[in-house]
Amino acid sequence: MWDLGLLGILIENLQAGLILIVTLVFSLSFHEFAHAYTAYKLGDNTSARQGRLTLNPAAHLDPFGSLMLLLVGFGYAKPVPVNPINLNNPRTDMMEIAFAGPASNLILCLIGCLVIRLVGSDEIRSFVGFNKFGPVYNYTNLGMILVYFSNINMLLAIFNLIPVHPLDGGQIFGGFLDKRNPGLSYKLRAYGPRVLMGVIFFGIFTGKSIIGLIIIPFQFLVSLISGLY
Repeated sequence: MWDLGLLGILIENLQAGLILIVTLVFSLSFHEFAHAYTAYKLGDNTSARQGRLTLNPAAHLDPFGSLMLLLVGFGYAKPVPVNPINLNNPRTDMMEIAFAGPASNLILCLIGCLVIRLVGSDEIRSFVGFNKFGPVYNYTNLGMILVYFSNINMLLAIFNLIPVHPLDGGQIFGGFLDKRNPGLSYKLRAYGPRVLMGVIFFGIFTGKSIIGLIIIPFQFLVSLISGLY
């Protein structure tokens, strides 16, 4: 049986749950804002006219996607609307707009890691002991915020760069395929969402996450950059 996502964390540890929720809301909003801002700079004001050129979470959060985050630990924000007709180079501009979201999360992750470096790992955590996974630490409030902030933004960036529709990586990869193999690109757009949901729910029900295997090396990278390793 799977856990209750963020709701389960809130019940088990209120402070950690609240930090996670605030970090996720900000990071998701920043991600969608980056899409909207890039589209606007490239000539399409569709998202701006719909109030998406803002960091206000109310403009970006999807009610059902937010509920899924609370209950199953996986969710989404509202996609930013883009009209390719308004773009000078629709194929490449759409790829750039898609990449803007993950790129914004990578920048936030790097900022979090650098702040951890500046503050110093000894100032944000204390050694407790060892378990079967390695050393165990207690984190200060600031440490918990910085570690969650860095890791969540890394997770959002890498997850969204997976080359499967409707993720940003699917849009980027599809942009390359549109020119070389339109037929395959169409099939990936049509079947990508089903494949993605199948992989996600396989991980939820079995506890063996394929996406987790992709992300683990990048979590290690965050530890290296921040100096926490």
